[in-house]
Amino acid sequence: MDFATPAPDTAVDEASRSPSFAAIPAPQTTPSVTPLRVVRDTGGVDLAEAERAATQFLDALGIDTGTESLHNTPGRMARAYAELFSPRPFDLTTFPNDEGYDELVLARSIPVRSVCEHHMLPVVGTAHVGYLPGHRILGLSKLARVVEHFACRPQVQERLTKQVADWLQTQLEPKGVGVVIEAEHTCMTLRGVQATGSSTLTSTLLGTLRHDARSRAEFLSLTGLTA
Repeated sequence: MDFATPAPDTAVDEASRSPSFAAIPAPQTTPSVTPLRVVRDTGGVDLAEAERAATQFLDALGIDTGTESLHNTPGRMARAYAELFSPRPFDLTTFPNDEGYDELVLARSIPVRSVCEHHMLPVVGTAHVGYLPGHRILGLSKLARVVEHFACRPQVQERLTKQVADWLQTQLEPKGVGVVIEAEHTCMTLRGVQATGSSTLTSTLLGTLRHDARSRAEFLSLTGLTA
């Protein structure tokens, strides 16, 4: 006896046979963003010329660079200042804020190493940098990289504070940015008034951290300041 094979039911489509598959939405992929390569153009460094200038500078101040101890000092000076004025390049790595995180992100006590542009003497301190995320979040180490990028030039602290905040606001487009820098200026503590132990405090607040009292108070409290 022959058994006839049932004809397929053309009235039943694939979606009605497997409704569970039709209910699963296609995965959404977030397009990747190429990290911004941040490099400062120092205009070229001529160490040989810097060493010659350092020799003349020390000689003009009555310091004998012909001794065994000081013979190589001009070269060391040239290399030291070249290092101080040359921030390391880095990639500004960001990631999609898929979880919608909307609380403060704060990196505290970031080392600050700069040089006062008025006396070419060291400025040493710490920076507290925070932001309220928007669509993207930032790799945490990049907050320190941004501080270094702007600090590695002759600076004034007020400008440095604002440069870091403005740059993060432009590149990251967060809901708010806060930067606080506390530093010792050796041009003030080692010479002139010789105010040993004194420090200078500057701040820049942008966006929500500037205009919303509660957000501002939280940021200042976490940095150790009063609102």
